[in-house]
Amino acid sequence: MRGSHIVVARLYEGKHAYILQNSDRRIIFAVPFHERFTLIGTTDVPQDAPLNRVMITPEETIYLCAIANRYFKKQIGREDVLWSYSGVRSLRDDGAAEAFQVTRDYDLVLERAAGGSPMLSVVGGKITTYRRLAETALELLQPYLGRQAARGTANTPLPGGDLPDGSLLRFCAEAQRRWPFVAPEHLQRLACAYGTRMERMLRGAHAVADLGEQMGADLTGAEVDYLNAEEWALTAEDILWRRTKLGLLLTAAEMQSLERYLERGKPGSRRSSRV
Repeated sequence: MRGSHIVVARLYEGKHAYILQNSDRRIIFAVPFHERFTLIGTTDVPQDAPLNRVMITPEETIYLCAIANRYFKKQIGREDVLWSYSGVRSLRDDGAAEAFQVTRDYDLVLERAAGGSPMLSVVGGKITTYRRLAETALELLQPYLGRQAARGTANTPLPGGDLPDGSLLRFCAEAQRRWPFVAPEHLQRLACAYGTRMERMLRGAHAVADLGEQMGADLTGAEVDYLNAEEWALTAEDILWRRTKLGLLLTAAEMQSLERYLERGKPGSRRSSRV
């Protein structure tokens, strides 16, 4: 099942999100997105094309715009969409009559041939249940692993989420004290995106120049190098759209400067020999 989203210029003031009920009994969300934009989604459409061709259709775009226009004073059309993205949910076929009614639950199927290794198949589910799914999977595999599976992942922070006292506000204030040369909105973005791992790109910097090449918006060489080394972001598309969403702010010329920077960082290049 394909779910698509669109991003438009900010439709309303404030940091709250809306749940919008449509006449077909589906709901969509309107969510503040990177300060200047609103994210609208999602759709539920069968994905019949190959998985290397997952993209929003004109019909989906019109559908999302029409629902938003029912609720917001600022009206939008296809020409107002700044960016869109789509993903595929591998849902379990439960015979539902409508796409949006298909269950988001999952099944775990454990199989083992005589004398062979066990094979666990995960059918359905979605990312919001990944912790519980993983715990259940380990419970099923415990007899074959030879040890008790650890529990308690619900209290384990995600990478970078180990903020002192759990306060993003205090963390940002301390970061501003440590790196006063970085603009507050830049530090805020880094803190929200990377949490405590932002120290890996700012450690040792005493001035803006220490963050490396400036590539538009507030993207720096230090951040690109971090993403390349720690998050395996190998292309400009990876960095601008999958990791940072700064593609919404950079010009075509600035995107090209990022591509040139990454090219210089490949093995054997001058930049990579210095890193």
